[in-house]
Amino acid sequence: MITVPAYTAGQVAAAELPLLDRGEPLMARAAAALAEIARKEGVLGDRGILILAGRGDNGADALLAGGHLAAAGLTVDAVLTAGDARPHAVEAAVAHGVRIRDAADIHPGEHSVIVDGILGIGTQGDPVLRGDARTVVAALLPAVRVGRTHVVAVDLPSGLHPDLGTVADDLVLPAAVTATFGAVKAGLARGRGPELTGYLVLVDIGLDLRTAEPAGTAAVDEIVEARDPSAGVAVDERAQHL
Repeated sequence: MITVPAYTAGQVAAAELPLLDRGEPLMARAAAALAEIARKEGVLGDRGILILAGRGDNGADALLAGGHLAAAGLTVDAVLTAGDARPHAVEAAVAHGVRIRDAADIHPGEHSVIVDGILGIGTQGDPVLRGDARTVVAALLPAVRVGRTHVVAVDLPSGLHPDLGTVADDLVLPAAVTATFGAVKAGLARGRGPELTGYLVLVDIGLDLRTAEPAGTAAVDEIVEARDPSAGVAVDERAQHL
């Protein structure tokens, strides 16, 4: 275990902006690191990987990571839990072999690994799951709870408040691994955060938070440095905040 500072969602978002303004490929770094983490988790089974992608940055990260995994020969399906997602991420994922499927067609235990990219730190108020996201998580949750399917959370488990560590209800997929980008979000170390996070990997994507006052501390299991991928899934960084 390594003790590191934890920060609020607002602090992390503010630290990202100067890098995005300079054209730093933050999404490409995050997606490549996420793909490697999900690939390692995928050795636990051969039933393929399911991407749950919301319409925000976490969903785009998950889809682009799915593109890396599909390009490497793995079977990757994706459900767009909000009915749509960042178009550039969907296009890149499909071009590399990811299959887009309807939530109603997904069966519990069908996949070895779920990559949870439904909600992110930009969620306002209580981050409760709704619509197709709620339906598919409710269906998948029993297989996750008995260990038949393992979850890799993108930045934080969807439904966990990024600052407070609270949940609106029990429809949250408990992660076997959480890959959190740039800095540990305070909610991962508070409330139900430690219970739902699993093995916590801090992915260093180059944020500078030296002048920010930490919101607390957190224990992480591993710190990895994300590298700019030299090949693979193309990412339009300008699109990620549109």
